[in-house]
Amino acid sequence: MQIPSVEIPEEIAILPIKGGVIFPLSTAPVLVGVERSKRLINDILATPVEPKIIATFMQKDPEKEAISYEDLYPIGTATIIVRMNRLPDGNIRVLLNGVKRIRLLEILQSEPYLKGRVEVIEEPEYDEREIRPLRESVLNAARRLSEYGKLPPEVINALTNAPTPGALADLLASLIQNMKPEERYEVLATIDVKERLQKVLTYITREIEIAEVAQSIQREVQREMEKAQREYYLREQLKAIQKELGIADEQSEIAELEERLRKKPLPEEVRKVAERELKRLQRVPSASPEYHVIRTYIEWILELPWLESSEDNMDLANARRVLDEDHYDLERVKERILEYIAIRKRNPKGKAPILCFVGPPGVGKTSLGKSIARALNKKFIRISLGGVRDEAEIRGHRRTYVGALPGKIISALRDVGVNNPVMMLDEIDKLGTDWRGDPASALLEVLDPEQNHSFKDHYLDLPFDLSKVFFITTANTTLTIPPPLLDRMEVIEIPGYTLEEKIHIAKEFLIPKEKEATGLKECKISFTTEAIARIVEEYTREAGVRELMRKINRILRRIALQIEEGKLKCGRMRITPKRIPDFLGPPEYYPELAEREAKVGVVTGLAWTPTGGSILFVEALRVPGDKGFKLTGKLGEVMRESAEAALTLARKFSYEKGVTPDFWDKGFIHLHVPSGAIPKDGPSAGITMFVALYSLALDLKVPPDVAMTGEITLRGKVLPVGGIKEKVLAADRAGIRKVLLPEWNSKDLEDVPKHIKNRLQFVFINTVEDALREIFGQEHASHQS
Repeated sequence: MQIPSVEIPEEIAILPIKGGVIFPLSTAPVLVGVERSKRLINDILATPVEPKIIATFMQKDPEKEAISYEDLYPIGTATIIVRMNRLPDGNIRVLLNGVKRIRLLEILQSEPYLKGRVEVIEEPEYDEREIRPLRESVLNAARRLSEYGKLPPEVINALTNAPTPGALADLLASLIQNMKPEERYEVLATIDVKERLQKVLTYITREIEIAEVAQSIQREVQREMEKAQREYYLREQLKAIQKELGIADEQSEIAELEERLRKKPLPEEVRKVAERELKRLQRVPSASPEYHVIRTYIEWILELPWLESSEDNMDLANARRVLDEDHYDLERVKERILEYIAIRKRNPKGKAPILCFVGPPGVGKTSLGKSIARALNKKFIRISLGGVRDEAEIRGHRRTYVGALPGKIISALRDVGVNNPVMMLDEIDKLGTDWRGDPASALLEVLDPEQNHSFKDHYLDLPFDLSKVFFITTANTTLTIPPPLLDRMEVIEIPGYTLEEKIHIAKEFLIPKEKEATGLKECKISFTTEAIARIVEEYTREAGVRELMRKINRILRRIALQIEEGKLKCGRMRITPKRIPDFLGPPEYYPELAEREAKVGVVTGLAWTPTGGSILFVEALRVPGDKGFKLTGKLGEVMRESAEAALTLARKFSYEKGVTPDFWDKGFIHLHVPSGAIPKDGPSAGITMFVALYSLALDLKVPPDVAMTGEITLRGKVLPVGGIKEKVLAADRAGIRKVLLPEWNSKDLEDVPKHIKNRLQFVFINTVEDALREIFGQEHASHQS
């Protein structure tokens, strides 16, 4: 802290201050509301002179406007205008920084504002030996005052570093709370440093005495207010207020909870906790926030189905009939449900299975859960896990948090009212994770038959038996499900449907359902098999039937509109392939067809996607020039590594057929996989990329009706891949006639419909040589890999 060096003019504008003074080295805000004072501030700020200096003197009468020398105290402070703010009510707030003491000699003008002649009062000389002990006494008193909370601790450092004893006295005088304006002026008007310090010490000692008395009174009051008396007083007040407002006595509410608790069947441990909380509730005033927290907790305990169960239907014939009514095919799932019923009949205490239906969108995973609940006569509840990132959404929040509630599992059981429903955890593969926790880890206990008999929600903090719940989870892929969670579930693959299966589903399920939804049940509308096939091939591209259902609904909506407009009659109507564009417009997709012409470096591969299988083309091209190898088509890291392995193998086999190294070293090789906007990854295109590069090197054409899939190694081995059923269905749709598959995948053809297998020729390969022999002839497989 330094004393600013500012030259104070002899003639200076004067700002009268009501009820206060500004000390040198202190900063104070001043509200300016008098018109002449506002004019002063505006004029000073309009001048280019820096700094903006004005004189401040305290008014003798705050109620009277100061217009003469007699209206002001003679000792004041020269101040600098630091900041100015204009307020909405027209007043001005200025921040003033005190510089030096000044004495008013005379008033030179009173209009438009006061202006006078002043002299600067310099700090007088003092005896350091006399002042030092007095200065220490003032600082010690300030420290004591800080201990009582009357001075901020950081102010003590500023006081200690005050440049002069006089500055210390001024700073303290500006900070002491219980000083009258006249007392502050008395300190300002005291020029002698020793006398000024003594006055400040007197005032600060008085402030300490006031603080001690206040603290003593507070301690005495706290001792006198016993807890029982305070509660009694507040309770009596509360009763009087409730009586005045007509609010029902909380005792009736507690009595209702007691009656419900008496009648509710509960496990012994849960009942003890509920009774303990009810006793706490009786002691807490109803106006207290704790009252509502405890009451909500007890109500959750009373509403949960701790021991309530529904009676299962164990009739195997009924279960098979219901499952067949609701879904076509899906034999593996139906057999698993029937096995569960058979085991429950023989062992009623057996644990419910935990199934995971994995398959593309629209194949009926969610609706299958509802069908299972109907077949078993169980209640059904669905919980969507897509996008859930907070662990507390599964396990709930602890009761210490405001607004805490149980998690989704316990909330769902409260809603369904029984402890043995079919609970579907939808989209479990789309769980997220962030700083709030990992919900997948919270599900480990829920989906573990060895642990979920005593699942503890954070809110309830009581064991709840989930072992009777029939858990079904759904996912589009298992790749994003954490392995520990996947290990706790029995995975059942639900593949996409073939064209024939979609036609059957449309006729037996979708068309009747949509006719009823559009109010056309009475009209004899029929779709030909060819019409449904055209909708599937040209207006949908999916593994399931969701989009097919929407297209059928759109056709029926158009028919309903035309009937209402009088253009059609509700009678017999046959939808043929030619009429489809009239309802749905031009085709949205063109069937995936294989290349009709054999080309060098172009090979058909098979791919798996979350929406089913598809074919893909691998194109290889060489351009003379500098050596290089480029991959395009939005390929992932694994697929790029497969391409590198394919290039190495292609070079090896091409050398053995007479291709010189110049072909590879003096040319730019480009490998492209359409469509370029769709991300692709995985090792299953390894054999396809190898054949494309080999075809390019030897200038051999690849038959267009041959497709292949398989991972390759640097030893030339062809390893098994997944998604065989979907890939084979895609090959059949595209007009492929020969499919090359890894030998180890031969077992996967059991899932392929028989009529599809009859239309295709399957060749199983163990090495890349087997593939070359099958595609290009025996002479291309004479090498040892």
